[in-house]
Amino acid sequence: MTTPLDEITAILAGGGIAGAVAEADRIVRAAEALAPANPGAAARAMAARRAAGAPLAYVIGRAIFMGVELIAAEGALAPREETELLGNTALDVLRSGGFATPRIIDVCCGSGNLACAIAHHLPGVRVWASDLTDGCIAVTRRNVEHAGVSDRVVVSQGDLFAGLAGFGLEGTIDAVVCNPPYISQGKLAADRAELLKHEPREAFDGGPYGLSIQQRVVKEALPFLRPGGVLLFEIGLGQERQVRSLFERTKAYDGIRSVANAAGEVRVVSGRKRAE
Repeated sequence: MTTPLDEITAILAGGGIAGAVAEADRIVRAAEALAPANPGAAARAMAARRAAGAPLAYVIGRAIFMGVELIAAEGALAPREETELLGNTALDVLRSGGFATPRIIDVCCGSGNLACAIAHHLPGVRVWASDLTDGCIAVTRRNVEHAGVSDRVVVSQGDLFAGLAGFGLEGTIDAVVCNPPYISQGKLAADRAELLKHEPREAFDGGPYGLSIQQRVVKEALPFLRPGGVLLFEIGLGQERQVRSLFERTKAYDGIRSVANAAGEVRVVSGRKRAE
């Protein structure tokens, strides 16, 4: 016997969930697929967990990112719709380059959402995905299989680019995408503390100013990028000036570009490695 949709909607609404009706529908469908013997109990448990603040993707075990279904699990950041801007910008860069077999690194790959979506939408691409934690690597490997892109995506564990040593990638990469942790430690201890209740700190903690990883990546990406290769970051609100400055201070990039979302908020900054 299925659980009435309005009951699940009421549980979510009671937890202050915006879009409770749409989310209730996804929870009910997920419960029916995962627990066909007793979907009602499963749906109620899922709804209670979501109402307590757990990401919907964790609750139902799935997320849609750039039109691709992915597995979502604790240990890796749940894919966000806002990150689709970074993925689509990277696709535009690669398509405009006219490469027969573009080569891309996804550093701080998290759940592998960018690597898998880019590989799905660009069949000729080769992707190397890297992250530091066991949780991220485990989820990314599952997603590479789930998305059917294991023939074109390599997953390697290490601190930023360290896990990619030995692959012979130096000087050959057309684009590096990075969705780094970019929330300052001060904010995580105050108004953004809620994020840490359900998702890993490593996905959010960007150091004292929210820029610790970006400071490293703008330098450490250079040996891998070919001349003219592009480094693209997702950034936090209000970080445009600081991230553009990081590119400029290296004196190794030109064509520095800011990309805004539909609301006019700059959420992606990129730079092109200067020709040597």
